[in-house]
Amino acid sequence: MPWKECHVEDERLRFVARLLDGEKMAPLCVEFGISRKTGYKIYDRYKEVGLHGLTDRSRRPYRHANQLPLVIEKTIVRLKREYPNWGAPKIRERLRHRCPDVQCPAISTVHAVLDRHGLVTRRKRRRHRAEGTTLSHPSQPNDLWCADYKGEFMLADRRYCYPLTITDFATRYLLTCDALTTTKETYAFSVFERAFTDFGLPRAIRTDNGVPFASAHALYGLSKLSVWWLRLGIQIERIRPGHPEQNGRHERMHLTLKTEATKPAAANALQQQARFDAFIDRFNYERPHQALDLKVPGELYTRSSRAYAGLTPLLYPLHDWTGTVTHCGRLCYKRRKINLSQVFAGQDVGVKQVSDRIWLVTFMDYDLGYFDDETCRLEPIANPFGPKVLPMCPE
Repeated sequence: MPWKECHVEDERLRFVARLLDGEKMAPLCVEFGISRKTGYKIYDRYKEVGLHGLTDRSRRPYRHANQLPLVIEKTIVRLKREYPNWGAPKIRERLRHRCPDVQCPAISTVHAVLDRHGLVTRRKRRRHRAEGTTLSHPSQPNDLWCADYKGEFMLADRRYCYPLTITDFATRYLLTCDALTTTKETYAFSVFERAFTDFGLPRAIRTDNGVPFASAHALYGLSKLSVWWLRLGIQIERIRPGHPEQNGRHERMHLTLKTEATKPAAANALQQQARFDAFIDRFNYERPHQALDLKVPGELYTRSSRAYAGLTPLLYPLHDWTGTVTHCGRLCYKRRKINLSQVFAGQDVGVKQVSDRIWLVTFMDYDLGYFDDETCRLEPIANPFGPKVLPMCPE
């Protein structure tokens, strides 16, 4: 048997009909599960307007305590038509001068009024376009390391392997080759930290623009990994998208790695890592390289003189105050939040006032952008890392 459907209006109509048939109000209210006050209200509405009184009425309040006066709203629209290129902050400031006796609405309220009247032109979201940096050609060990993921391949246990490799540019020395199961940056951090501990810090690292070396949606295309490198004083070089030949020495090593250590693939990740370890020894100490006059990389490579000692605290003595970026990538200022980027989470940034109500945000020696203390919206400046992602001159 199907469920019997009932509607509020139908129940009200049955309630009134039984009242009109002579039944008493109190027992009817008990039967319908309503109070006598509600019963009399329904009956009175029916007597006033008929069946229309049994429908639901609008619950919209008659007046809003914080509603913007219509005169002010019309003034805002008129000012926007006078100055079509002005935004909400300038319109609000003009309104404050024109109507000094009226309490000026917030910028968000002015923007809402303009948006409601179709006077807001929405800009397309600016996205970082990956661009290659100027590439160096050093001849000394540890002046430049190259890093990349060799293309993934499937192991015999039906799981994928993502080898992360790091080489020295000048000597072709293969520093590490780790059989990872993913390209997530957490695992890349461990690989690079172990390489820094074993071989010291390089002057620069060259990579492509993929994850985890870069992030297409973060501020200036940085990633947490590249921010960590900057903190360690390592310069960043990136090849142009679609030009793997700019990292040709590293790609040539990948070809040898693929031929000698991945065909056929091992049974599991542990056995594949054992193959990679054997390949590292053979590549560095047994295999002659024509580009090295048939020498092996192990004869030319030496450990870096820059030892890895972790991160040092960031200090901003020339700034007004120092703030720590939250886990969600925001900077707190007077109980308000300024969106930076999650790649800076946990990092200290310096904030300095450069003019009236305008503040500059700096990370290390890099100026990230400006914000005003009313909107608290960061406006990024031109890429502070320039065509090169290199530290700025301290002078």
